[in-house]
Amino acid sequence: MSRAEHRPLFTISRKIAVGYLLMAFFSLVSIAAALSGLHQQTLRSQRLVEVEFEALNRLRDLREHLLAQETLEKQYLILQDHSLLDLLNRRRYELARTWRALDALGGRDESGRAPSLDAYQAGMDQCQQLLRDGRWDAARACAADSVAPARAELLREVRHRIEGQEAGIDRSLVEFGAASADSYRLTWFLALLGLAVSAPVSVTVVLGLRRSVRALVRATRAFSAGSFGAPIELEPGDEFGLLAREFAAMGEKLRELEQSNLDANPLTRLPGNLAIDRELEARIEGGEPFAHLYVDLDDFKAFGDRYGYQAGSDALAWVGDVIRAAVRAHGDAGDLVGHIGGDDYVVITAADNAEPVAQGIIEAFDRGVSRFYSDEDLQAGYFVGKDRYGVERQIPLLTMSIAVVCSENLETVSLATIGEECARMKKHLKTLPGSNYLIDRRRL
Repeated sequence: MSRAEHRPLFTISRKIAVGYLLMAFFSLVSIAAALSGLHQQTLRSQRLVEVEFEALNRLRDLREHLLAQETLEKQYLILQDHSLLDLLNRRRYELARTWRALDALGGRDESGRAPSLDAYQAGMDQCQQLLRDGRWDAARACAADSVAPARAELLREVRHRIEGQEAGIDRSLVEFGAASADSYRLTWFLALLGLAVSAPVSVTVVLGLRRSVRALVRATRAFSAGSFGAPIELEPGDEFGLLAREFAAMGEKLRELEQSNLDANPLTRLPGNLAIDRELEARIEGGEPFAHLYVDLDDFKAFGDRYGYQAGSDALAWVGDVIRAAVRAHGDAGDLVGHIGGDDYVVITAADNAEPVAQGIIEAFDRGVSRFYSDEDLQAGYFVGKDRYGVERQIPLLTMSIAVVCSENLETVSLATIGEECARMKKHLKTLPGSNYLIDRRRL
């Protein structure tokens, strides 16, 4: 018998090779199973944000529009003010648009137009026709006998759908946790098989996966309880870290969405005080020079008294569009346009953009503001009215004052110092005729 025939079938080198091949095989299988679970969890998290939570917000918007219509309807019937009709029609349009957006989501909520919505819209059409005809008693009877019951039924249906959507989201979060646990168990089983062949290497891998899965289970339970900001202690470089970042991004998006809805000005949809202060604080902490533009309309109260609430609202919304357009043309992509309230706006941009932005705003404003005046007032260039102090005088056409404060000119940059300097400059600007802007280039 030759020497080759006595050679052992499994040499040491072959055992090592087989051991490494088995370790690689089970490692690849474990990784494939984990990645598959991560992919499914990522898709579920995206659906939660883009469909489930969005559908819930739309349902809550429907409830808000219905309640707002009820309030406007009562005010209309009491005050008999036809200027409220446009607001009521706008709310009805928002209601229909929100319902269509809800159907387009294709989420957990039942699609299709609700019979109660058709009954409510029909009742509203009949009631509004009576209001336009000045038949107030008949309109009140229609509101009480037709509109109010249909609205109550529609509110009950919306409330039922909200409850169903919330229950569905809770179930999804519970299923999310169960799927994470299933992924954990599968990965653990495959890791044990690999451990039987190459224990030293497998132990390290398994312990890492075990820690990651437990962290995700804890995070899933925290999300199920509504704590979207719960920390997830995972290694930042692995696949579970990717899912952790998806979790964190989802929670941050939900918080930002809630804050944005609460803080945004309902008329212009521009960010409000919270967003403005947050942007200022971020720029101050970053240390980069910036410019703060405080935009204010002159004699706006007298204009509102002269032309009414709706004209004032239209003017404020138009001014917001003018400021946005000027910032798009002369500012940067990261600039902020905010609406403090009333006729006060804020722009935060780079210092070099401040003057072009201010000029662009004033030029566009002066060109277009005449649309809000009657021919008689335009020809005269003023109207007689009472100013904010109750004194009757000649009120000129609306003008604009823009106070510009550059951070690099302030010795101490803070929200308080910027506010004080803007107030001082605005007081001076209001003494000047026409629309003006002022950039304080002094070192303070």
